[in-house]
Amino acid sequence: MSPLAYIVVASLAGGVLSILAAAGTLALHPSWISRLVSFAVGALLGAVFLELLPHALETGAAATVMMTVLIGLLAFFLLEKLVLWRHSHGHGADDDEPEREHDRTLAADAHGGDQGRSGLMILIGNSVHSFCDGVVIAASFLAGPALGVAATLAIVAHAIPQQVGDFAILVHSGYGRRRAFALNLATGAATLVGALAGYFALAGVAQILPIVLAIAAASLLYVAVADLIPSLHRRPEPVETLKQLALIGLGVGVIAAARLVLEH
Repeated sequence: MSPLAYIVVASLAGGVLSILAAAGTLALHPSWISRLVSFAVGALLGAVFLELLPHALETGAAATVMMTVLIGLLAFFLLEKLVLWRHSHGHGADDDEPEREHDRTLAADAHGGDQGRSGLMILIGNSVHSFCDGVVIAASFLAGPALGVAATLAIVAHAIPQQVGDFAILVHSGYGRRRAFALNLATGAATLVGALAGYFALAGVAQILPIVLAIAAASLLYVAVADLIPSLHRRPEPVETLKQLALIGLGVGVIAAARLVLEH
């Protein structure tokens, strides 16, 4: 397969299929969402420290790569402040709407209890996030198939609990379940758009690929440490912490295993 074919398939898996998988997890008990978040943390950290950063450091100057990661982390912090507008609208539970109460619980588990983003901002944020995921996938596959697969696995792993939480917030904001699913599916298509844009923009400029990989690493690292890990602190019990560590280790292990399989 050509790099473009890999990128198209992987971006569809990272966007549309992750939403379909998220729809399937809505029937699960909310505790499973927390477990998916733990696994996603491991997958993201594995992709950053086992694949993206090592490859960027192999092909680019270490000082430039690490400075790009630092700037990227600060930029994503500002982006979240400006675009993902968060405010609390403190709605109480409605005993006559058990499905919406279940959705609020899912949202809390997937987003650390932050249900305040409006439905419109969720859709805008999802579209931007999905587009960036597509660019990450394109840059990773241009650097190599193993790196591309690792990045795609990490993106799918964190996209599933994120989509579950966003779906629940849309429903809680007044959207019907079918409409919320259709809108989430539409925003997931932005992954393919971002992947194609990234491919055609980066295919002829290999010299900037280390910088793009460093930005991609900063993006995944920020999601792991700023968005997902804080939600795990909602369950500080020692037994739950051990489960979280085991699932984080499993996520890292999946990335490492995928790398070994593809290398050999």
